[in-house]
Amino acid sequence: MYEGITSLLNEAAKDDRVVVTALTGAKDFYSSGNDMASAIQYQSGENSSASKKTGVARVREMVSAFINYPKVLVAVVNGPAIGIAATILGLCDVVYASDKAYFHTPFTKLGLVAEGCSSYLFPRIMGISKASEMLYFGRQMCAHDAMECGLVSKVFPHAIFEKEVWPKLEELAEMPKESMFASKRLVRNRLKEDLHKANEEECKELEIRMQSEECMNAVIQFLSRKSKM
Repeated sequence: MYEGITSLLNEAAKDDRVVVTALTGAKDFYSSGNDMASAIQYQSGENSSASKKTGVARVREMVSAFINYPKVLVAVVNGPAIGIAATILGLCDVVYASDKAYFHTPFTKLGLVAEGCSSYLFPRIMGISKASEMLYFGRQMCAHDAMECGLVSKVFPHAIFEKEVWPKLEELAEMPKESMFASKRLVRNRLKEDLHKANEEECKELEIRMQSEECMNAVIQFLSRKSKM
């Protein structure tokens, strides 16, 4: 998943035909997060340390692609966004959400840490108190609360979500593109150094956490609870 998104963003960045890039999910979910069953296999395997480092490198590269992306980036959140799918929204320019969407960051429950530059952006978007609830305690946030705190641009009724959002994106893509790109540079470029630094710090801590006994036990407990549901 990480490599695919990284490749698509890097290719679109160089394609002069691309003005607006939209990210959305399939069926009922925007993204259900990482496959924790695969994660536990990495943790228990002979080459687990190398696998974790490779996995973290993929996260780092994908987040860097978001930070560096020069075109307009819109998240079309059609359903629940879990884990990095929620935290990466701070790096999108616009976030449209269905009223059935919610945002969940269960990092602490899994013995992990925040990623996607959320440790830097969430406090600046929603304030330290709400950001702490999400990133420390895994508070689940509904679409309307996310709009009130600035993470989401607009919430649409789920029944008309697709019908409303895609024509709106087509309209945006017809606007003078160089003007939009210049405005994005003015808004985003001064943040880039801090965002890349946050990405590096998050990934270093993520690598440490993934190799910890606490993380191993937390993931095992998570999978055990899930199997009983």
